Amino acid sequence: MSATTISRKPTGRDGGPVTYFVALLLVGVCVAPVVYIVLGGFRTNAQITTDPAALPDPWVGVNYMAVLKSSVFWGEFANSLIVALASTAGIVALGLMVSFVIARYDFRFKGAMYSLFAAGLMFPMVIAITPLYLVIKDLGLVDNLLGVIVPQIAFGLPTTVIILVPFLRAIPNEIEEAAALDGMSRLGFFFRMVIPLSLPGVVTVGILAFVGSWNNYLLPLYVLNSQANFTLPLGVQVFSSQYSTDTAKVLAFTSLAMLPALVFFSVFEKRIVGGLTGAVKG
Repeated sequence: MSATTISRKPTGRDGGPVTYFVALLLVGVCVAPVVYIVLGGFRTNAQITTDPAALPDPWVGVNYMAVLKSSVFWGEFANSLIVALASTAGIVALGLMVSFVIARYDFRFKGAMYSLFAAGLMFPMVIAITPLYLVIKDLGLVDNLLGVIVPQIAFGLPTTVIILVPFLRAIPNEIEEAAALDGMSRLGFFFRMVIPLSLPGVVTVGILAFVGSWNNYLLPLYVLNSQANFTLPLGVQVFSSQYSTDTAKVLAFTSLAMLPALVFFSVFEKRIVGGLTGAVKG
């Protein structure tokens, strides 16, 4: 049979019109509320009342300027940033160390420890919020940013360990043996070899931890009492209550509150997909 007569069979990987339509529909459902909120901040209350679904006409920036000039917004922004950065650093550092031990060393109850972290994925914070609050209260961390940071680190570790362990297991033993022959200590191997080789996974868990911390609402709601310590999710609720009749300004405040996490996630989207793909292959 001539090579020119051989026809390629469809692999089934190319999506048809129905697949693209469903994908676009899902994207539209997810993106439409965000677009509406952002555009709503550029409108007046009269425009929103007259035609809620229309584009701004004319475009006004006074709502965003009013929010950006507010010291309350920047205070809550700073609190959210502190909590997100501290939680992300704790989750990545502790998760990387725990994952390294589970992936590279054999010890008793190793499987049980890994299973314990895997089980943590099925234990959401909302279930443990009441006993968690009592523990935070006993530690004297109520109305303290540490009362939000420490639990977020604890609840972020299961996802981190599950993602990082395959990365660390995939590092060839020959590299570790060669490093040992060159006189490199285990700690040196960890910092000089393990971290660079597992960087895609580290970046992935760091992004997920940051975005999850930034958007966390339930835990700050229980722990933080004074507005000086509020994070932006709580600030949105308080602002919405105070300016319930000023819908445009509320939409502007909400847009600015969610913008950092949205931009952060969008910029590093490929990193997240690559990291998760590497974890599955590992």
